[in-house]
Amino acid sequence: MIQSLNSVPAFDIKQQYSTIEAEVSAAVLEVLASGRYIGGPVVEGFEKQFAAYHGVTECVACNSGTDALFLALRALNIGAGDEVITTTFTFIATAEVISAVGAKPVFVDIDDTFNFDLQQVAAAITPKTKAIIPVHLFGQPVHMTALMAIAQSHNLVVIEDCAQATGASWGGQKVGSIGHIGCFSFYPTKNLGGCGDGGAITTNDPAIASQLRVLREHGSKVRYLHEEIGVNSRLDSIQAVILEIKLRYLDNWNERRRAIAAYYHEFLNQVPGLIAPQELAGGVGVWNQYTIRVSGKGRNGATAQYRDSVRQQLQEKGVGSMVYYPLPLHLQPVYQDLGYQPGYLPVSEQISHEVIALPMYPELTQEQQDQVIYALKDCLG
Repeated sequence: MIQSLNSVPAFDIKQQYSTIEAEVSAAVLEVLASGRYIGGPVVEGFEKQFAAYHGVTECVACNSGTDALFLALRALNIGAGDEVITTTFTFIATAEVISAVGAKPVFVDIDDTFNFDLQQVAAAITPKTKAIIPVHLFGQPVHMTALMAIAQSHNLVVIEDCAQATGASWGGQKVGSIGHIGCFSFYPTKNLGGCGDGGAITTNDPAIASQLRVLREHGSKVRYLHEEIGVNSRLDSIQAVILEIKLRYLDNWNERRRAIAAYYHEFLNQVPGLIAPQELAGGVGVWNQYTIRVSGKGRNGATAQYRDSVRQQLQEKGVGSMVYYPLPLHLQPVYQDLGYQPGYLPVSEQISHEVIALPMYPELTQEQQDQVIYALKDCLG
């Protein structure tokens, strides 16, 4: 069935492009004319700027956020027999890479911030645990002070999944610079999004950075001489020059996202049947998503069917929305061999029935936000 276009889409990356079209077009044409499409000074220049933005010494660009996580695990020699603790409430890539290197993902539940419960993280540590992957979900930072204390007390490495949180900070320090390694995605809908796939890894450890560069180039330091099994995971020059331009605007765009989130919060915080997202004191989020929960009328919260009916009503009123994420990772078919059963991580399971991501992008107008707010209040009665 052909659906009508939303008057307020869940996201709109075309509007952002229109504001920087002239800069991007000129820079892309310059790259095309140079004949240097893979690697070279453009990519190296972006790596230096991205590292400086995060206050780290090293940045290694790669093909995607998924590859960033995969390469990070490889560089740390995590593999068969090892366990890596992470959240069940995230995109599959976070756990997929753990499995891809032969390690075992250990899932823990979340709290009301949508980020993982640190008490459960501590309880999940075993002699086989080698690393923890916190996910700064929806652009909201994990309580990194407490997490790093847990990791240090058990001699564990921390790989930050910053895919949705470029520019966020904890305690005045950018995420991606607090753990041992930070992993970023430049997928087009991210806060710093390219015009295609892309990713990057940040660290203050030059040895790790050197290993990452070998792994992303087919395990090679010298062309046609391969020291180990690597992959082909390089950021192309066109994406790098686009990201370099966008990086100049990132703080302004993130500030606009915070203003939009504050406006939503002002008018939605006390709406019956709705739970607005919360921020932790000590963190500065960047609101890749503004995700509400619809609690319904039942004592135990909403069902997925009720949530979907609210989304359908919003759609009919011209308001787009998304669901992140409808099924926690521990219940995904691919992970049934790990033995998790329904009810094992109950907070994530219930929240997955309730979440609705409202329209969120820097170019969203107050008039559009008002339309979203009025439509949502009407749907909830």
